Amino acid sequence: MLLKTFRWSFAVTAFALVAAVFYGGWQAFGLVAILAVLEISLSFDNAVVNAGILKKMNPFWQKIFLTIGVLIAVFGMRLVFPVVIVAVSASMGPVEAVDLALTDKDRYQQLVTDAHPSIAAFGGVFLLMIFLDFVFEDREIKWLTWIERPLARLGRVDMLSVCLALVVLLGAALTFGAHAHQHGGVHADKAETVLLSGIAGLITYMLVRGLSGHFETRIEEDEEREREAQGAAERGGPRSAVALAGKAAFFMFLYLEVLDASFSFDGVIGAFAITNDIVVMALGLGTGAMYVRSLTVYLVRQGTLDDYVYLEHGAHYAIGALSVILLVTIQYEINEVITGLVGVILIGASFWSSVRRNKALAHGSGDTAGSDRDRTGVTTGS
Repeated sequence: MLLKTFRWSFAVTAFALVAAVFYGGWQAFGLVAILAVLEISLSFDNAVVNAGILKKMNPFWQKIFLTIGVLIAVFGMRLVFPVVIVAVSASMGPVEAVDLALTDKDRYQQLVTDAHPSIAAFGGVFLLMIFLDFVFEDREIKWLTWIERPLARLGRVDMLSVCLALVVLLGAALTFGAHAHQHGGVHADKAETVLLSGIAGLITYMLVRGLSGHFETRIEEDEEREREAQGAAERGGPRSAVALAGKAAFFMFLYLEVLDASFSFDGVIGAFAITNDIVVMALGLGTGAMYVRSLTVYLVRQGTLDDYVYLEHGAHYAIGALSVILLVTIQYEINEVITGLVGVILIGASFWSSVRRNKALAHGSGDTAGSDRDRTGVTTGS
């Protein structure tokens, strides 16, 4: 099962490492390996969250996620996206941007770095909305009950997550603008761009997530009607359900791709601390993205999220931390090692809590699911 799921990742790894040797020798080989590990460490929480969404999709759309989705993730976000950033920010054509990336790597790196505030604002707000909508929902299973219970009560206020995200964005933009003007920075005129980019991230989240949620609800309503009308003719119902499933899966797929794009922002920007060679970067980050994709499918097929119920909580807390880090990096530099460690620690803690919960249930120490959830949550949070 493991070999079957990761076979394409292993194949891409072998290809990328061999290509790196031919392209830049053993130094490029080492850089590609480092970048792959960086991408995996930064995006492990992405795999857990993706798995929670992917398990709702049928096998056809899971294959789409592994084929077309991989092309978008590997070539689109890790190769094309940085070139597009340069082309837009420097007002040049795509061919010129590619030529710049290959011939003037320092200038190319500088242009991508200059565009970082806008990128971080878009990705930070998008990820923040994912985190807020998760913690404001009253869930049956709670990990850190002392945090999640009061937040679930706050979540009853309509549009609270949107308001909070806008307040955070406004604070980040104003702080960034004031600091830049005070020090005469090159980004002094970009506070408005940061604000607009963050609003674009918010709109993107609400649009794609809203559409996928709408069709998902339609599917559930349709299935409920089918169960209630067992004596009705069967020809119309199933066809309608399949059509709705297709629409819902399509928008979920779009949501997954935007989610992956938001996660890849920190990896793409962080990669410039290791190399400014676009070819090496694409090989390394693309290899890491393949493992994240394979890990997502592995979690779905193994039912890991059902067995370790707090993993999804830990991943969303990691998303919240990453969103804050992205917004902070609009003004301050944060080492990528810190970003990766935060996610690993949070997911590791949630996995450990899940193991403890499973052991407690296996030994019959939890009289009810609710008491077990409260006891585990309080213990973890203390």
